[in-house]
Amino acid sequence: MKIRVFDNAHDAGVYVAALAEQVVERQAKPVLGLATGSTPIPFYQALIRLHQCGLDLSNVTTINLDEYIGLTPSHPQSYARFMWENLFSHVNIPETQIHLPNGVASDLEAECIRYDEIIRKNPIHLQVLGIGVNGHIGFNEPDDTLLSRTHIVNLCPETVASNARFFQHIDDVPKRAITMGVQAILQADQIVLMAFGREKAEIIAKAVFGEVRTDVPASILNLHKNVTVVLDKDSASELFDESGVLRRK
Repeated sequence: MKIRVFDNAHDAGVYVAALAEQVVERQAKPVLGLATGSTPIPFYQALIRLHQCGLDLSNVTTINLDEYIGLTPSHPQSYARFMWENLFSHVNIPETQIHLPNGVASDLEAECIRYDEIIRKNPIHLQVLGIGVNGHIGFNEPDDTLLSRTHIVNLCPETVASNARFFQHIDDVPKRAITMGVQAILQADQIVLMAFGREKAEIIAKAVFGEVRTDVPASILNLHKNVTVVLDKDSASELFDESGVLRRK
């Protein structure tokens, strides 16, 4: 596991965009696994700038981690809308190559199966992740077990409270979501975990230095051969001792 610490989120986003560019240039049909929330926005902004400077994304396929259940793609707080506003409307990725779970499917179990088939047919070259304050990746919440395949999840109170900042009232926050499972995440060739802000420092330390455990889902990334943790100074603050040396497990 590699750890990269930047002065700010902007610089971190530029670095992750450079990693994505390497994948896009190296692969004939690159597949990017994408995340939502405020954390990956600097990455999307930097990727848009690269596209404006000549990076062709027309061969890219994207697979998003998750979507709220009950929100249509046009809903202001749906992840489909988020991705359109923050990335897809600014680049030349064809809509037919953009994949997100359908949170208003009439048969949600069938939708999970459909999404797993998309992932199977499009192995992910680079998976970008954020991390929740409770350690979730995607919407794989802390639990006794972590499910391997795409599934329906009941969101933890911490997740609902954290996401409430995007809604007028906490009662408006959906309580369920569809999420990619941990197996698909771990099958990606390369994983980048992004985190910014002091509020993520404690969970980052647990994920990076703690034991692999289901109540800290992000800790499972320690089992992957190619993970880069991309942080700002605040989120990395508990990874270093007083002399600035990286702590060890």
